[in-house]
Amino acid sequence: QVQLVESGGGLAQPGGSLRLSCVHSGSAFSFYVMGWYRQAPGKQRELVAGITSGGSTNYADSVKGRFTISRDNAKNTVYLQMNSLKPEDTAVYHCNAELRPGLQKYTYWGQGTQVTVSS
Repeated sequence: QVQLVESGGGLAQPGGSLRLSCVHSGSAFSFYVMGWYRQAPGKQRELVAGITSGGSTNYADSVKGRFTISRDNAKNTVYLQMNSLKPEDTAVYHCNAELRPGLQKYTYWGQGTQVTVSS
């Protein structure tokens, strides 16, 4: 069973920065597609950024140019560097891990970390 533990959330001012981390407890981390999702009050969970096992990345239009996702396979960790934060970035941020060996699919979620952007 894979566990994902996020950290790094908190309060930031508009224009500020935060870096989120997510540690993956299982083996074969390097084979997983990793992602960060967020859910604001009253809204659906949305994909913020993803990174494949090969290092390809994708971002939501709302965060392009401001957020950067990266991974360190030696540390079983995925990061989300968030710069130029806006109040609308306020949400609970969840780490996601997905593995698709053949026709199977394994998906795991972290508990989430709160990010609040406010002056």
